[in-house]
Amino acid sequence: MSVKSCWVIMLVGALSACQHTSQPTQASIGQGWQLVWQDEFNATKIDLTKWQHEVNCHGGGNDELQCYTARSQNSYLKDGLLHIVARKEDYTGPLYNTDELTSNARAKLQRTQPFTSARLRTKGKGDWRYARIEVRAKLPAGQGTWPAIWMLPTDWEYGTWASSGEIDIMEAVNLKTLTDDKAAPVGTLESRIHGTLHYGGPAPENVYSGLPYTFTADQNPADVFHTYAIEWQENEIRWYVDDVHFATFESKQWYSTTQQDDGSFVENTGFAPFDKRFHLLINFAIGGNWPANVNDKGVDKSGFEKQMLVDYVRVFQCSVNPQTGQGCATYQPSAKQIIGKRK
Repeated sequence: MSVKSCWVIMLVGALSACQHTSQPTQASIGQGWQLVWQDEFNATKIDLTKWQHEVNCHGGGNDELQCYTARSQNSYLKDGLLHIVARKEDYTGPLYNTDELTSNARAKLQRTQPFTSARLRTKGKGDWRYARIEVRAKLPAGQGTWPAIWMLPTDWEYGTWASSGEIDIMEAVNLKTLTDDKAAPVGTLESRIHGTLHYGGPAPENVYSGLPYTFTADQNPADVFHTYAIEWQENEIRWYVDDVHFATFESKQWYSTTQQDDGSFVENTGFAPFDKRFHLLINFAIGGNWPANVNDKGVDKSGFEKQMLVDYVRVFQCSVNPQTGQGCATYQPSAKQIIGKRK
């Protein structure tokens, strides 16, 4: 584990620090990055001044099979790690999270699912516009597993998903099953993670674009900790694995439209939708439309419980120009350009 710091970000952008360490943690690569928020998970309990649990059983909008809970059986700290635990158990809970309740009738709705897990977010506790975000994690394996490190808009200023965007720092499905990557040799085990943006209009007018990163067999992300990161500035977003810059998405490739009351769509200007503040989410889903339809398909219900382990989360902002995020970029020639889509 690395040197710890207790730097925290204030809403006005000022920084304060307690003094139990002499030096703040530095970004793993690049110059000019200033630490503004972190969790090293060295406490005995999850810090609820930084994280909140989503509690719902609606399956994430993707036909997933878990109820997300705030129980210690599904998320806890031990040995300097955040453990997010998926358990095979029938569980009945609220259909919607508290901030999704729009009526008393909706608040009473419940659903029973065959798995439980956890989904943590920093909404209202850590919200940023333009940043370098690093998360070191070890991922779960098996058909139907779907760990993710990602970001959603805090204020939804351009409208409902995906008009206001979504940033997927890292997603992986079905690790260590037989890969369906047609470029891989027969018998190769799944070892890809994916970096993706969702944008465009409100569903079903949404689109997405992204690229995978493939690990060697001895570095499978279900066996080894890796650091997943993005660098986000107003005119592009870059993805990294263990400081390897593997993908770039430029603003000229994305767009955002907002639906008007008369049903028409207006295209938003500037760098929309990725020019507003976002918050971080970390979760471990089971099943869903993506993992259940690739690799071996379906969900393998054996081998539970399963865990996603997170060593740390660190958020930096560019001291050169925090208003745009420009001036601290780390580029590598091996990175590929993500091509956008329109609908």
